[in-house]
Amino acid sequence: MPSDAALRALVEGRHADPFALLGPHADAQGRRLVRAFVPGAEAVSVLTGASVQPLTRRHADGLFEGALAAEGAAYRLRARRPDGSTQEFEDPYRFGPVLGELDAWLLAEGTHLRPYEVLGAHPRVLEGVAGTAFAVWAPNAARASVVGDFNAWDGRCHPMRLRRECGVWELFLPGIGAGAHYKFELLDRAGRLLPQKADPYARRAELRPATASIVAPLPPVVPPAPARRRANALDAPVSIYEVHLASWRRREGWHWLNWDELAEQLVPYAAEMGFTHLELLPVSEHPFDGSWGYQTLGMFAPTARHGEPSGLARFVARAHAAGLGVLLDWVPAHFPADAWGLARFDGTALYEYADPREGYHQDWNTLIYNFGRTEVRNFLVASALYWLERFDVDGLRVDAVASMLYRDYSRRAGEWLPNVHGGRENLEAVAFLKRLNEVVGGERPQAVTLAEESTAFPAVSRPTWAGGLGFHYKWNLGWMHDTLQYMRRDPIHRPYHHGELTFGLVYAFTENFVLPLSHDEVVHGKGSLLGRMPGDRWQRFAHLRAYYGFMWGHPGKKLLFMGGEFAQEREWNHEHSLDWHLLEQPEHAGVQRLVRDLNALYRTTPALHEQDFDAAGFEWIDHDDARRSLLSFVRRARDGALVLVVCNFAPVVHHGLRLGVPAPGRWVERINTDSVHYGGSNVGQPFGVAASEPLASHGRAQSIALTVPPLATVFLQWTP
Repeated sequence: MPSDAALRALVEGRHADPFALLGPHADAQGRRLVRAFVPGAEAVSVLTGASVQPLTRRHADGLFEGALAAEGAAYRLRARRPDGSTQEFEDPYRFGPVLGELDAWLLAEGTHLRPYEVLGAHPRVLEGVAGTAFAVWAPNAARASVVGDFNAWDGRCHPMRLRRECGVWELFLPGIGAGAHYKFELLDRAGRLLPQKADPYARRAELRPATASIVAPLPPVVPPAPARRRANALDAPVSIYEVHLASWRRREGWHWLNWDELAEQLVPYAAEMGFTHLELLPVSEHPFDGSWGYQTLGMFAPTARHGEPSGLARFVARAHAAGLGVLLDWVPAHFPADAWGLARFDGTALYEYADPREGYHQDWNTLIYNFGRTEVRNFLVASALYWLERFDVDGLRVDAVASMLYRDYSRRAGEWLPNVHGGRENLEAVAFLKRLNEVVGGERPQAVTLAEESTAFPAVSRPTWAGGLGFHYKWNLGWMHDTLQYMRRDPIHRPYHHGELTFGLVYAFTENFVLPLSHDEVVHGKGSLLGRMPGDRWQRFAHLRAYYGFMWGHPGKKLLFMGGEFAQEREWNHEHSLDWHLLEQPEHAGVQRLVRDLNALYRTTPALHEQDFDAAGFEWIDHDDARRSLLSFVRRARDGALVLVVCNFAPVVHHGLRLGVPAPGRWVERINTDSVHYGGSNVGQPFGVAASEPLASHGRAQSIALTVPPLATVFLQWTP
């Protein structure tokens, strides 16, 4: 018989091994006993078949015990409350372990590729009884319990079994199904009660400011599609429309659109605009709207802002049916320090580094994952696979990679710890990123990963077997910074800063670059893209159109944040819808038509995308005409097809500008950003064609004479 001290620890919620006391047991004489703790019950009986056996109260707080009438038989419990009501239920403590031996082994080893299949809350049938299996990794807790709307959030009711071999607490709760709200309640090693914790592996969560996890079924795996792999290939056209779902468009001015409304409105819009991919700012659950999703605490839960998780699956399927890929922004670099989240989860620095010189982000007031801990790396890699396999997303854009790679990121001397070799690189984060990309490549080869990495860290988008980090793409933040800095200059000063346009071609083929005009460029007082252009209103629109032409002609995949496609005038505000009414003005509608036509030309012209990452696909004609702010270059397809791109960033028309060309023939104007169709002055080639002549220029035997419009980019396609 258990001691009074043990029973007192149980009813006070301090006992670490509830299965040693509760459920069926044999006494010293070999009789089968059952012990149940039902706080607030006036009486408890055990039911075996037709037999009803009252149990004896052992403790005033609701602990009962007694003999079982039938050896080995399943049983149920019946509790009577002080108000006379009764409740029948299965005893959770008569069921065996939830985790299998192999799962426990792999979790302990840190090699379980899909720990979300066993950790968290899983509706299942055990021994013919329907319920939910709960499991949480908390190796340093003195006690763990499941609490929820099914037990009045009382941590004494359902304490869990510790699987010491892997540090996981588990419990099967009969009768609990999808939709139940729950958390985990933990005591630390000193016996202190911690704030109730949301489930790190929850697949659904309450809408903020509520913080409970919600039991939800595991979404099915979506088989990989060869068509999606081709669409994500390095030689495919990739033009990304970056979207913050909560502010793209709102119903009645302030309601968020749900997943199905987004599928009905956003998907056809992006497809009609000619984009190849949607990139969504983080859709994982996050407590603070103002973080835009980048301070997430739901690495497996789509945000409740847009409805149930199944809605996201429908949205992705609708996008794929329209020929659009879906990329998600994903944040393994840091997490917020909310008490109900991952911070000091079991009373120790479990998910984060313990030393703030390693584990605290000063810039964002967040905590840094401990990339050196196998279980944490496993948690993050599993999250990546979950979105790719269970929601069929095409790829993950990994946020804040630079902050992961360097221990001294945004820190002064003395505020960071060097690595084991005395250097500044975070070797553990490097190993994690390589592991992430290797697993994605092996388990979901159709998917891609993209790095937001702002430094010159080498080989970010090179295979791990070649010494790289293994990403498919890297954002070219240097190109973005330099070219936007150039564009905001008055044209009279541009001749002295011509290198800001051309420098990107010095290193353009060292990585697989995406050219991003992202959300980061239209917030925090930077204004809109249109607002950064100089001159009067006509000139500002002309500058922006010319810049877009330069971007779509430049080697690299394309990314444009929502609103940029119609020249949003004000800075982006996450609390408000885009200013769609601006499309009633011809200038804004003209920019939208231009972006649509640029995408169409880009997608249908292999010379503009096929060799984005190969120097053989690019050739300068003239990069040195700084005095006139002119640039000209050729893009080349594998079969030799050519497109000439000419950019004029001065408000001056050039008549008869002679440019050398690599091949004789006709050069047909395909897009002119100064077209009246886009809001320009309609200067261009007579009949839209320039024929080559055997006059040497720019080191080439053939040349053409062009009329180059002011503040414009012109695309001319070669016809032999």
